Amino acid sequence: MLGGAAVLLGVAAVPAQAAEVSYATKCVPPAASGLPPVEGTTKVEVTAPATAKVGDEVEVVWKFVQAASKNPDLIDLPANSVQPSGTLKAAGAQTVDIAMQGPRENPAIPKGGAMVLSDMKGKLKLTKAGQVTLTPDAYTINVMSTDTKCAPTETVNAAATINVTAGNGSTSSATPTPSTGTNAGGGEDGGQTDFTGKEVQVPYACKTPIGDKDVTSPVQINAKKNGGSYDLTVQFKKSVMDSPADIPKDSVKPSMEVRLGGADTGTVQVEGPTNAEPIKAGDPMEIPDLTGTYKPGATGESTLSPGVLTVKALGTTTTCTPSKTEVSLTLDTTEQPGGASGGDSTGGSAGGSSTSGGGTTGGGLAETGADDNGALKALGLVAGTVTLLGGAVFTFMPRHRSR
Repeated sequence: MLGGAAVLLGVAAVPAQAAEVSYATKCVPPAASGLPPVEGTTKVEVTAPATAKVGDEVEVVWKFVQAASKNPDLIDLPANSVQPSGTLKAAGAQTVDIAMQGPRENPAIPKGGAMVLSDMKGKLKLTKAGQVTLTPDAYTINVMSTDTKCAPTETVNAAATINVTAGNGSTSSATPTPSTGTNAGGGEDGGQTDFTGKEVQVPYACKTPIGDKDVTSPVQINAKKNGGSYDLTVQFKKSVMDSPADIPKDSVKPSMEVRLGGADTGTVQVEGPTNAEPIKAGDPMEIPDLTGTYKPGATGESTLSPGVLTVKALGTTTTCTPSKTEVSLTLDTTEQPGGASGGDSTGGSAGGSSTSGGGTTGGGLAETGADDNGALKALGLVAGTVTLLGGAVFTFMPRHRSR
């Protein structure tokens, strides 16, 4: 007991070995699979500092001892094709949902094999003295652009506890500050200049030259403060789509309208470069980083969300519109002259420059004259509108095997 008291009064954070918790889980496969919800058991270990002080930002780790699913007896999943994300609930002295995410790292998983999920990590800014408990909640398994959503069906026990002191060894409360799972705070807040957004799964409704398609893409918005403005970088995370045809260089041009919310309104135009090299049929297709500048038009807490994505190639256009708003980044902004607020203003400019193949307008690509049916079909696929493997890619419980 005396040793424990000494630890609680210590300044340095001490790692805690968390006990394993198990909970009944219901998982909902992708709608395209046509399967009903299925049930299984999730086993988790959460590691966090045993002690810390108010004002510390601590890292927490969610380790899957057992996922509530197996790979179906349909396809072998390649290495690095599975990515987990989820929510860890903090309660007690401080109540907040912590956004957790793991890398897209896994060994090759054979048909019927156990799902191997990477460790998820998240950060928690401690705002009050006392005990803060950490409890696993819902999580999502993203496999080749399809999501299986899993949630507890029973009360889950806490997996870890952080004992938070007020910094001077006392247990008095400190004034809380918001924590949303994204990076809040502008450059005026402690001089911070780099802000990393949360990766969000964006459901897109796409209109392509060969028809309408629905796809889901993982997108992340990051910002770097530059004077009164922010340099934005929009990242589409690792793609698992292969090119269906040979694509010449400088023929694919992506752009996006980043949607503003909260205190600010309007959109910010960002764009990426055309493909610098030809893409051979069967090679991976990836959307490059999109860049632009956000000039705030309001003072307060402003949100940034992926908006309309446009891909121009081979003289044709594919437009993908999010079916719902997914906030990736929150910033504490200060109004700038000529800023974004007002709805009709773009509030920024796209990065990059025109390339061979003609000048661009609004992130577009000059028409090439390609209008044959084969090129149109290739474009529809290139623009990210393939429904990857349809309902074949999903996870399901061990006791509900596919026929």
